[in-house]
Amino acid sequence: MTSLDVLLLGGTGTIGCATAHALQAAGHRVTALVRPSANVGLLPGCTVIPGEVTDQKALEAAFASTRFDAVVSCLASRTGAPSDAWAVDHGANSAALKAAVQSGTSHFVLLSAICVQKPRLAFQHAKLAFEAELQAAPLNWTIVRPTAYFKSLSGQVARVQKGRPFLVFGNGRLTACKPISDDDLGRFLTLCLTDPDKRNRILPIGGPGPAITPMDQVAMLERLTGHPVRVKRVPLALMSGIIATLSTLGRLSPRLAAKAELARIGRYYATESMLAWDPEANRYDADATPEFGTDRLEDHYAALLCGEVQDDRGAHAVF
Repeated sequence: MTSLDVLLLGGTGTIGCATAHALQAAGHRVTALVRPSANVGLLPGCTVIPGEVTDQKALEAAFASTRFDAVVSCLASRTGAPSDAWAVDHGANSAALKAAVQSGTSHFVLLSAICVQKPRLAFQHAKLAFEAELQAAPLNWTIVRPTAYFKSLSGQVARVQKGRPFLVFGNGRLTACKPISDDDLGRFLTLCLTDPDKRNRILPIGGPGPAITPMDQVAMLERLTGHPVRVKRVPLALMSGIIATLSTLGRLSPRLAAKAELARIGRYYATESMLAWDPEANRYDADATPEFGTDRLEDHYAALLCGEVQDDRGAHAVF
């Protein structure tokens, strides 16, 4: 088994922690550059270097500590707001890539997102800008574009437990995804380091199928709770009206402009599937969306309902 020295970025996020565990389980030596205020207890077994990933000097110090074989970046902006996205999704990754090239690192694995297939939002354009930089860089690269995460589909479990309705947009079947767990995604990212077929490729990836709609999530919760789940349908026109109002007011207030962008992000996910996009057929294709892993969303819901795991959306919470 090949053992590599890996620099992990974004290691204290939920996916970053799962990736750190998967890397170590595969026998790799992991160094994580983390914010000085971060909980380093989340990364047992890793060599931890404190520093901001947006600080070029901190990056240079990290790369000077070891001759890394690879970088795995799980960096992502917390809010998706334009300033945050360009600072992290693009700027921080770009600075890390520059330091990796200068130090002779041979492989850079990037955690991106499948939604960049149809870019309409600032964070998607920021991700794509860095993807282009990475593909042009003089080293091997892998870009992983996962579908939805378990945590992004878990926000309404607590609502249902409290007897409140499950919110859906339109008829609840406008969108679908093949959600992937943090652990399965961490294992997939780790495989990218040693599988030659995953080198210099863009890899969309989902969890085990079939594709799931919001109404399928309702059916899961009904099976698990043993009683009907009320559904409240939210018209998409309502979201559009909110966005229009916030956009107008945002011309006078940066705070409201940021809220307008967050509302646009919400509408995007309410209307676009997280599946592979077929540009010729002009549709999302569940069958063409690759699958990996064994973890199922319904099992995750069961664990949430009995308190075995916690809702860890943090800044990504919508409901």
